[in-house]
Amino acid sequence: MLSDQDTPPEVTSGRARMIPCWSCKGPVEEGALFCQTCMTVQPPGQLDHFHRLGVPVGFDVDIAALDREYFSLQRRLHPDRFATRSPRERALSQQQAIALNDSYETLKDPLNRADYLMNLKGRHVLPEGCAMVNDQELLMEAMEMREALVEADTPEAAATLARRAAEDIRGCIAELRTVFDDEHFEQACRLTTRLKYLSKLADEAKARKAQLEGRGR
Repeated sequence: MLSDQDTPPEVTSGRARMIPCWSCKGPVEEGALFCQTCMTVQPPGQLDHFHRLGVPVGFDVDIAALDREYFSLQRRLHPDRFATRSPRERALSQQQAIALNDSYETLKDPLNRADYLMNLKGRHVLPEGCAMVNDQELLMEAMEMREALVEADTPEAAATLARRAAEDIRGCIAELRTVFDDEHFEQACRLTTRLKYLSKLADEAKARKAQLEGRGR
């Protein structure tokens, strides 16, 4: 039998990347929740969010399928299932649950998903404003909409801006589906930046509407 020191860091079986189980040392697919040999919980591993939740890598995610897979995996990691397990296995189940939560929260939100995809492609979208300094069209659009928000002095005016931002967000998301499918990553970076400020503007417009409604009471 191999000792911990003798166990190879990983073995390859077919197309799956295999690593040794921490408990029984048998082969287990990286990222698997459980070892198929001894059924102990495994460490989360270094999987990207898409592979962790078993969805294809891309912007156009089936949210219903994502929800089903996430809640199915989380049920398998419920704390009650590990009440009598070892401290290490309980800790690993919590780590797996945290990793799944992070993946799910990233992939279910279009902005987070686009931002994450750009990072997977090695292209980092800068915080709002920074990525627009060399794009005058984006910069002017952001400035005009922000000025309109400042000038909104009725709940109706703020609501109109919120609706406009929501429509622009839907259009931006539709464009992102196309450019990611076509692997036009420069355009995807630009649209992700636009989606960042549109999302912030939509939130600010809703807050402005609530503020103005409060003044009228």
